[in-house]
Amino acid sequence: MTTMSSVVEMKIDAFFSFSHLLKPKPSFTTTKQSSRFTFHDHNKNQRSKFRIRSQVGPEKRTASIDSRVKGFVWPSPDDEIAFWNREFPRWDVSQQAPAETEQDSDLMHIIHVTAEMAPIAKVGGLGDVVTGLARACLSRGHKVDIMLPFYDCIKREQISELELVTAYESYYDGNWVTTNAYRGVVSEIPVIFIQPSNHFFKGQYVYGGSYNELEAYLCFSRACLEWMQVTGTQPDIIHIHEWQTGSLPLLYWDMYHFLSLKKPRIVLTIHNMEHYGECNQEQLSKCGLDGSIYATVAKAIDDRTIGHNPERLSLLKGGIVYSNAVVFTVSPTYLKETLCSGWLASTLITNRDKKVCEEIKHFRYYGVLNGIDTAMWNPATDVFLPSQFNAQNMKGKKICKYYVQRGLGLISKGPLASKHINQMENKVPLVVCIGRLVAQKGLHLIIHAIKRVEELGGQMIVLGKASDGRVHSEFEGLANLLNQGPSMRILLMYSEELSHMLYAAADMVLVPSMYEPCGLAQMIGMRYGVIPIVRKTGGLADTVFDMDDQLHCETANGEKPEEWNATIQKNLEMDNSWNNTAGKYIDIYNSVTIMTVITRLSRSVSSIMMLLEFLVKSEHSVLVNLTRIFTISGK
Repeated sequence: MTTMSSVVEMKIDAFFSFSHLLKPKPSFTTTKQSSRFTFHDHNKNQRSKFRIRSQVGPEKRTASIDSRVKGFVWPSPDDEIAFWNREFPRWDVSQQAPAETEQDSDLMHIIHVTAEMAPIAKVGGLGDVVTGLARACLSRGHKVDIMLPFYDCIKREQISELELVTAYESYYDGNWVTTNAYRGVVSEIPVIFIQPSNHFFKGQYVYGGSYNELEAYLCFSRACLEWMQVTGTQPDIIHIHEWQTGSLPLLYWDMYHFLSLKKPRIVLTIHNMEHYGECNQEQLSKCGLDGSIYATVAKAIDDRTIGHNPERLSLLKGGIVYSNAVVFTVSPTYLKETLCSGWLASTLITNRDKKVCEEIKHFRYYGVLNGIDTAMWNPATDVFLPSQFNAQNMKGKKICKYYVQRGLGLISKGPLASKHINQMENKVPLVVCIGRLVAQKGLHLIIHAIKRVEELGGQMIVLGKASDGRVHSEFEGLANLLNQGPSMRILLMYSEELSHMLYAAADMVLVPSMYEPCGLAQMIGMRYGVIPIVRKTGGLADTVFDMDDQLHCETANGEKPEEWNATIQKNLEMDNSWNNTAGKYIDIYNSVTIMTVITRLSRSVSSIMMLLEFLVKSEHSVLVNLTRIFTISGK
């Protein structure tokens, strides 16, 4: 019986089997001097220290290998400031936007309500999706705003044109809380920052503050709707994301729609079905709703707790039931998987068709494959790279690989840096794994891959944080064991700058997820000329195809060593941009608004039919009464 570990092992072995990329495992000369290498996480203000044996030593780092890298100062583990923490030029993504984007004819106003946005409040892929989709819709001519909590950890210097636009009161837990709404621009996207005057959203992190997160997002969801009502803002679409904003559809349809908000329709995007937003009735009641009303199977009760004491609610389930459309962003395969498994499957199936009128049913679920922001992820213009590159000129990728290897102490000292770029001989395969260290990501397969890559004489870099203390301890133990050697680096942190460099440096990117709604790492990797190694699940199955897959021969981007360079070229030129995906979202937005018109028309037609039926039925009695009146008046 073939295990998942053996499948990953076979894929890694296949990639390591080609001689033009792999040379015998180099023998490194370690110096007596070792350095305490400090990794600094910009986003978290946190330092993680691992002891790393310096492979570069004190040699002078001034050699030039080509005219394009003349004057390079090569990084070293001994540097006081890690190479990814250096100052970088300001990145104006607006200059990267495709000018030829086709404008849509029926323009809408879309407001995203979200807990994350890249790059200012990014924890995972949610932030990338929100920013990428918003930018793509803006480029198509739509009006787009993002509503985001004004976290304490957000760096204000990353926001342009920031100003206070509204001070108002929003209800929470029996009080009207003074709330400020700021408007600013991030990555050319208008953003409305919501800042309640209570203790919510204080702290150094997006998540994990000293406050109750669930209650903070209940407060935020109501504050967003209250702001729309106070300012008279009536968007066509309110697009909510994940469980954090799952209470907003309940608040909208059962409260604000009966006040002044009549026009908006709600679209919910589910990025990960494993986060349900569990809460009790008392917590939901704090935002002004009667929590007990939603404790039914048809509304928001968590089916897993029926009959327990106490029963609890799920904000994600409530969002599914109350939204006009539910998008499994992410991928068509993930949509199929979620409809067939998990406790929410029955809710999804029950609410799959929303009846508009007697003759029309509206299918409410959509599987839309994510895209990547090709302006932010572009090796030809990426300001974080020591040397940029594209499909036509790959020299810069070699420089990026050498730069990262030097900076992390993965390469032996010697005359290599002084050689011409075309003669660089560092052909040791470099595998990277970038992302959150959680069970979903296939932790046991990552650990197995670390050992296997080392056995095969390759190099591997893992970049990510673990929220679970036990997982953190396990990977910290591996880091302490392996980070002193010549081939492995486990960095328990996250850095946006370093992630860009790792994608540019890598030969392969490992994404062995147990389940994956979509996954961005494999698409970003391909954008940077990297071969993806993935498990066939969810969005990974929709974006990565083996070279022998006859059904997807034109887009095959998996393993076949003898076609390595051609595959890299194909990956670099593949279009995984948000522009294609945004068109599908616009179609969904239009379908929701069209269904609203049809519903209103059907109600109007129904009313007219009822009136006509009444008139027909009453015609006889009306004539009889008129006859009597005329008879009496004649007398």
